[in-house]
Amino acid sequence: MKVRLAEHMGMCFGVRDAVDLALRLTRQGPLTILGDLVHNPDVVAQLDAAGATRATHAEDVRTRALLLTAHGTARRVKLQLREQGHQVHDATCPLVKRAHLAALKLAGDGYHPVVIGQAGHVEVCGLVGDLEAFTIILAEDDLEQLDTPVAAGARLGIIAQTTQPLPLVLRLFEAVRARYPGTEVKFVDTVCQPTKDRQEAMHRLVAESDVIVVVGGPDSNNSRKLTELARSLGRPAYQVAGVADLQPEWFRRARVVGVTAGTSTPDHSIYAVRQWLEALPAARNAG
Repeated sequence: MKVRLAEHMGMCFGVRDAVDLALRLTRQGPLTILGDLVHNPDVVAQLDAAGATRATHAEDVRTRALLLTAHGTARRVKLQLREQGHQVHDATCPLVKRAHLAALKLAGDGYHPVVIGQAGHVEVCGLVGDLEAFTIILAEDDLEQLDTPVAAGARLGIIAQTTQPLPLVLRLFEAVRARYPGTEVKFVDTVCQPTKDRQEAMHRLVAESDVIVVVGGPDSNNSRKLTELARSLGRPAYQVAGVADLQPEWFRRARVVGVTAGTSTPDHSIYAVRQWLEALPAARNAG
């Protein structure tokens, strides 16, 4: 059995910079991370081992130094944390910051912001956290939520969670335009390039593989979208956090296994999965 790696996979620059910043800060003194820095259990464990404390809510933070996650945080939350006396460090990915600015500009220009993304996801919460009015959609069934602002004469400004697949985003944009032909609809592409690269690489990987493995944490939206894409293209696909999640029966008839990984997955997790897969035929023969 051969193992083929995707052309683009694994940690993006935003995640690498966030992890490097967190590790540097832990060497300077006590540090609390507000939430999971990134959605990967191996990275979270690495930061825990380095001495970082995690808090789910701001009121639970007990250190002066506080690090905001790569997913982005609303400005009003940052201001509140500073007013509480915290030394706030920001690990927000630059491409997420760009999406924040796009949302604020749309609102400032008089558009009703529409965010294509997963409601409740930490990135989406950050994107809408400084907006007075907004709508979050992820499927055509959600479009009816726009009837009220459109009826009130609103123009619509569409952005997306940075890890949503661009084809989905464009499809929903066109669906909005079709539903409201008399309404001005403006689209700003905020899907990040690493997400686009990994999605495009999946098409090539599927063409060359019998089974797909996506290495990514269970809460990683972009890893989940890669898994969904592979399945939509007709390949069995499994998302695993690491080697412990792999099952030999998934690969019994596979000649080529394609491996990719989400943007928060460290290299060592990817290559541990690769080694496990490459050793699998030997294990079968031994049995």
